[in-house]
Amino acid sequence: MTHPLHFTLNGQPTTLDVAPSAWLLDVLRDGCGLKGTHQGCDTAQCGACTVLVDGLAVKSCNRLGLQTQGRSVTTIEGVAPNEHALHVMQQCFTRHHALQCGFCTAGFVMRALAMVNEAVPAQEHAVRAALSGNLCRCTGYEGIVKAVCEGLQLLRQLDTAP
Repeated sequence: MTHPLHFTLNGQPTTLDVAPSAWLLDVLRDGCGLKGTHQGCDTAQCGACTVLVDGLAVKSCNRLGLQTQGRSVTTIEGVAPNEHALHVMQQCFTRHHALQCGFCTAGFVMRALAMVNEAVPAQEHAVRAALSGNLCRCTGYEGIVKAVCEGLQLLRQLDTAP
């Protein structure tokens, strides 16, 4: 048995039939074909599956798809201004070499974008605390923290948070 799910996905009205037990992660990856959101731990510990729901960071591996009924969902595929340019936060990640294997990167970017409106100061200690729900096994976090601090400053100056 499935139910219709009506939501906005990366700025586009979207309707899908989903099982009541389908996780948002599976709806995005399998139902919508958006593979940028990754499944890491299945326990909402690693943050690789982070997306924005109405601008708030949500771990999609433990949110039912139907819980997004009527809401706006943004994935990593929806943050760049166009197919030829990266979002400001993505540019900061590139500039600060804030990725290695890339598996966790989308989750970190999405978490960082939510921080813009959460009034997280663009300071190392505050950013580290706000990123505590996202794990990276490769980078050591130095580049990630620098990228997020710079991205927060730039986005607040531009006032262009998603």
